[in-house]
This record gives sequence, structure tokens and C-alpha cells, in this order.
Amino acid sequence: MTNKIAITVARGDGIGPEIMDSTLQILEGAGAALDIEEIRVGKDVYESGVKSGIPEDAWASLRRTKVFLKAPITTPQGGGYKSLNVTIRKTLGLFANVRPCISYAPYVETKHPNMDIVIVRENEEDLYGGIEYRESPEVMASIKLISRPGTERIVRYGFEFAKAYGRKKVTCMTKDNIMKLTDGLFHKIFDEIGKEYPEIEQNHMIIDIGAAKVASAPHLFDVIVMPNLYGDIVSDIAAEITGSVGLGGSSNIGEHVAMFEAIHGSAPDIAGRGIANPSGLLLGSVMMLVHIGQGEVAARIHNAWLRTLEDGIHTGDIYRKDLSREQVDTAGFTKAVLARLGQMPEKFKPANYNGVNAGGLEIPHLTPYRDEKKERVGVDIGMNFDGTPEMLAEKILPCAGDDLQLLHISNRGVKVWPNGQPDTFCSDNWQLRFMSKSGTVRTSQVIALMDRLNKADMNFTRAIMLHTFDGVPGFSATQGE
Repeated sequence: MTNKIAITVARGDGIGPEIMDSTLQILEGAGAALDIEEIRVGKDVYESGVKSGIPEDAWASLRRTKVFLKAPITTPQGGGYKSLNVTIRKTLGLFANVRPCISYAPYVETKHPNMDIVIVRENEEDLYGGIEYRESPEVMASIKLISRPGTERIVRYGFEFAKAYGRKKVTCMTKDNIMKLTDGLFHKIFDEIGKEYPEIEQNHMIIDIGAAKVASAPHLFDVIVMPNLYGDIVSDIAAEITGSVGLGGSSNIGEHVAMFEAIHGSAPDIAGRGIANPSGLLLGSVMMLVHIGQGEVAARIHNAWLRTLEDGIHTGDIYRKDLSREQVDTAGFTKAVLARLGQMPEKFKPANYNGVNAGGLEIPHLTPYRDEKKERVGVDIGMNFDGTPEMLAEKILPCAGDDLQLLHISNRGVKVWPNGQPDTFCSDNWQLRFMSKSGTVRTSQVIALMDRLNKADMNFTRAIMLHTFDGVPGFSATQGE
């Protein structure tokens, strides 16, 4: 008999306890060898004063078992509450979010009956770093962070996932025609790592047309690898066009810990009524079983679930008078899946996880750092000012000097001085770009410049050093420059 694997379980909020009960019943009935530890996370924990939504003893369980099956949770309304999912992902290094998006036509209505896409989303970086500032009464800023090691890990994981599951193609989506440094790095690394997988077809698409194609022609895709924000948006689009977000499960994979869940929320409006569809969490648990090496049990559950759909036993969210045979509640659906354990679907392709070792996927190795010559050549200074670009320049120019010259002034990324266009709309937050005349800037020069600005009563908000790396600018050009 397979040794039991310890996992941590959280029943969650809203419909969470109901669908977790269903999922655990099916796991037990299918013979999953699990030793379950329960923890409490979510709404009650938030309201007890724990702002993260997860107490210390829960962290201890997660680090001990390294496998987390989590039902949806509710974040209380109001300020000060951090997303529990984001906290768990970042704290435990769950760098890869994997979301299969599959159509189950004709039993679930969709315009794309042959859709079968897996989205592999970077889970820790990008704008989801949540690093934001209010720079003036009119302007807010958010910092987008894309790192080489973070990108290498997710891109390599995407290719390794495609290999393990027999997928034929990996697509990368970015917006590197606009964000040439951040998204440009993601695209560049995708191309570099892709050379190590010549047997897998690969391509890149700009995110806007890529997202449109996912919605209109999903047959063009197999595995899609994306930065965090794009992956979040496109995975929801893909799940929606399959016909039901409620059927989607997902995994969050790290080097040491993995979390499995449904992609939908806690649905408090139907909580306690016994009508929730447990399929999303159940399919998340199937991914968990494959991850911990119980692929045979995973296939047994998955095939019973597919057969239940085929037999027309449906919960209310997907019930259709023309195709469904019986509308059931949560308990009825659970019993239907249990009754079909050991049966195979007749119309859907049967699930088979033989030879798939998801938990044994190569944890992406990182390219050794190549030392580059880093040289500081200037500084961008943010400035609050009410007035015209010419009025601002008149006040700033006397503060230049000490080998630093004011190259230009920009507003919302557009150059407005010198020789700006009169039609450009300006807010009250400006960026001053100072560059060295000789090529290298010392820290003392920047400090002296800011001291002169301060003495001139200029209200600066930030300073960002500008560097070149092996002579290549590590900063973006300004529009119109």
C-alpha cells in the first residue's frame, strides 16, 4: 500500500467548507493515501486581528507538509487586509501558477468545443509586487519589476511542463514593443531558454493580440507562458470562454511547497445552500495527486468526473434542459462521482497520468550571473510643480552644474522641454533628466544637486539613478526624445 502523504487542508469561507467536504469524500473513496492536517485561514482569521489572514501555526503546517489544498477564502472589505493568496505565494516562493483551461462541450456550453490550453503564469513579480506611490495630488505610480532569475524560472518551468505532459507548443506573451526593458527581458529569456527545447514548437505574441486570439481562436495555443499580470487576466479569459470558471482548478508550484485550489472565489451568495459545484476544487486536487506521485488515483477521480458529466449529472450552474439528465446539489454530485469511480468516459478523452511526475519536474536552474560593467551616467528626479514646462525649466536650470546638465523635462513619459509640443497635456508631476557631461556621475554630485534643488524650494519626490551596463543604457528613452 502506498505510504500516506501529509497534506495541509483549509476549508476556507463561503462555499469553501461545502466543496472541500465533497472533495475529501471523493479523495477518500478513490483511495488517495493522504494524512490530512487542517488549518484555519481566511475571514475569521483576518477578523481576529491577523492582517495576513493566516496564523503562525498554519505556516508551520505548510512548511511541514509542503502540500496545501485550499478552498476559496473571503477577504474582508475595507483597508489594511492583504491578499492571502499573494501572501502565501510570495512567502513560500510559489513562482509558477498553472491553470488548465479545457472545454467540456457539449455538456458545458462554449463557442470553442476543442479548447485545451494550459497557462503557466509567473506568480511573484511584475506589478503584483504591489509597490506603489502617490507622487503628487494628481499622480499615482506603480513599479513593475521583472527579474532575470524570476523569468528564467517560470520560462523553464513552462517548457518542462510541456515536456512532462506531452504538449507540443509553448507561446510567450508580452508587451515588449512598449516596455522594452521589463517585458523585453522576459521575451529575450524566453528565446534564450527555448533553444534548449528544439523539439517543442515555440512563438511569441504581443499580449493584446494574443489575448484576443485566445478568446477567438484558442486552438492556436497549447501552453502559454506569461508575466504575472497578463497571466492573471488571460487565464480568467480562457477559463470563462471554456464555458464555466467554476470548473477550473489550478496549482501554485514552488521549489519546496505547492498549493492547489479552485480558480473561483468563495461565492458567499450561495454559501450554506448545498448547491455549489465542487468541480474546480476537485480538479485542483487531481493536480495535487499527480504532484505527489499518486497519478493512478488522480486518473481514477478525473475519469469518474468526466463520466459524471457525460451521464448528464450536473449541478445547477451548468445544468441544461437539452443535455442534462438530472440536476443535483453538491451532495448529489459527490455521490454521482463516487458511484463512477473505476468507470471511463466514452466521449471525452480518458485521463492518463502514467509516466507523469509533476512533482519531479526540473526545478529551473539559473544561468550563472555574468558580470557587466555598471556605470552611473545620470539621474532622473521627480518633481511636483504647478505651472508650464518653461516656468519649471527656468527654476531648475540654475540648480544644474557640477558636470550635470538638464537634458530634458518630461510629463507622464512625454518630453515637454525643450521643444515640447503645445498640445501635450501635463499633470502636476514632472521628471527631470540630468546627464553627466563627462560620462560618469558620483553619488556626491547627485546629493549636491538635490541640495541645490532643496535650497531653491523645489518639491522633488524621488531620484532614480541612471546606469549603463557594458555601455548599454539601463533606462528607457522618453517619448519624443
